[in-house]
Amino acid sequence: MDKHRRTRILYILQADFEYFISLLVSGSFLAAVTAQLGISDSLTGVISAIISLGQAFQLLSIFMRKNIKRRVVLFSVMNQLVFMCLYVIPLTELPPGWKAALFIGAVTLAYFLYNIVHPKKIDWFMSMVEDGSRGRYTSVKEMVSLLTGMVFSYVMGSMSDYYRGIGQIRKSFAICAAVIFGLTVLHTLTMALAAEKEEGEEQEEQEERGGASSGTGRGGRFAIFRDRNVLRVTAVLVIWHAANYVAVPFYGSYQIKELGFGLKYVSVLGILYSTVRILFSFVWGAYADKRSFARMMRACMAVAAVGCLINVFTVPENGKLFFTTYYICYAVAMAGIGNAAMNMVFDYVDAPKRADALAVTQVVAGICGFATTLLASPLVTYVQENGNKFMGIHLYAQQVLSLLSCGLYLLAIGFLSAMFCRRSGA
Repeated sequence: MDKHRRTRILYILQADFEYFISLLVSGSFLAAVTAQLGISDSLTGVISAIISLGQAFQLLSIFMRKNIKRRVVLFSVMNQLVFMCLYVIPLTELPPGWKAALFIGAVTLAYFLYNIVHPKKIDWFMSMVEDGSRGRYTSVKEMVSLLTGMVFSYVMGSMSDYYRGIGQIRKSFAICAAVIFGLTVLHTLTMALAAEKEEGEEQEEQEERGGASSGTGRGGRFAIFRDRNVLRVTAVLVIWHAANYVAVPFYGSYQIKELGFGLKYVSVLGILYSTVRILFSFVWGAYADKRSFARMMRACMAVAAVGCLINVFTVPENGKLFFTTYYICYAVAMAGIGNAAMNMVFDYVDAPKRADALAVTQVVAGICGFATTLLASPLVTYVQENGNKFMGIHLYAQQVLSLLSCGLYLLAIGFLSAMFCRRSGA
């Protein structure tokens, strides 16, 4: 089998195993662990947003020029073993304060290790995909992860609910830790067997595109910060991260506590979410290959705004209906937004600069996303301590945050129309 085709297949498997691990260390699974550790809702939201802050470490990848594959594999193994420790910490006999501190430190370290090599990993694997088929390929990769993730999430959610129901939640944490270890082994094998482009191949492709070498000097590394296309893409991702991280990090605890969902039902929502993303992922990918990722991003933002508006009215009495409707809208939007966020860099930035541009856009957007959650966290505490009232109206904190998120999505739509779509006649 051709090494390019083999690596594209391995990339799909690698993303699949990585997605499984991400499911166990985010959302309601993460909220279940923080609840066991006695961590508050507002702090749980901040911990969830560390995912965004961790993207700041991607800037360090600019200085990574040699032994890319070896470093990506090494840092990925360490990252996933630290993720495994998130489920080991609650099993220790340490004082509660120490457990909480270690947990927060482990989350931060895990995302540091993940992000420092992430741009290089994406550039490595995506260099094996032809430009004209990136939309469809990334949608297929996503569909495989989502399809298998539905089964995985349901099984792990059912297992967690069972042990929580019989008062043995610590046993479910041990099982989750063991599962992450097994996934780490499989994930490592996919990267070890994947091929890299040889230096001659990369130089030949750059010449065909008319690109210049990115250079390794100080000017070459930091010139990326003056690239107008990079700055425009970064601005889009900043607004998106703000819209996403002002509310989503707080939805995990909202489902478990205020809305009263069990992890099994949350897993059912995950299955529905994944099904919708699968149905729309290839459609969005084909649309982007034909029209552009900017136009696709704009359409997805509109759907996301509708979903957030619905969540403004989500309360325990209508929770299953309204939150499920929001989740469907969010799934439709994310079926395209996730791929567009990466592929807009490939659309508007020259090939030699892509890895560094991926790092810069994710760093700036990630910091802004985390800052947004930090700003929202006191609002959550204020509303909850005020008897779930805001400006004299009975509202849950997540309802207020959903309204803010909707406004930010509308701002993103306006920016995309002005800076990208209008210029191309959309």
